Amino acid sequence: QVQLVESGGGLVQAGGSLRLSCAASGRTSSTYTMGWIRQAPGKEREFVAAIRWSGLSTYYADSMKGRFTISRDNAKNTVYLQMNSLKPEDTAVYYCAGRGLSGGSVYSLGTYDYWGQGTQVTVSS
Repeated sequence: QVQLVESGGGLVQAGGSLRLSCAASGRTSSTYTMGWIRQAPGKEREFVAAIRWSGLSTYYADSMKGRFTISRDNAKNTVYLQMNSLKPEDTAVYYCAGRGLSGGSVYSLGTYDYWGQGTQVTVSS
């Protein structure tokens, strides 16, 4: 089992920045790929970004490219999401998710085995 705990959410003005963190514990060998997924009020969950174990392969949803950066520190079992130039439409609960060496697209939410409880990000206009 893997436990994921997000932190770093909060209220920020449009144009501001936040950095989310996700600390993993337990069988962290099952966190080969880590991702961030978000869910805005009244909307489906959507993929934000993902990163492989090496940190060399990263993936982003088109609307986040250039504004968000995912990174990881395997020594600390922690994944980060740096969010810059935030917009009101980025308001959502942000979830950290992890999976092992399973196949399937990293963009597919159903391929993630472990999920955190989420952290709220609110961007005011």
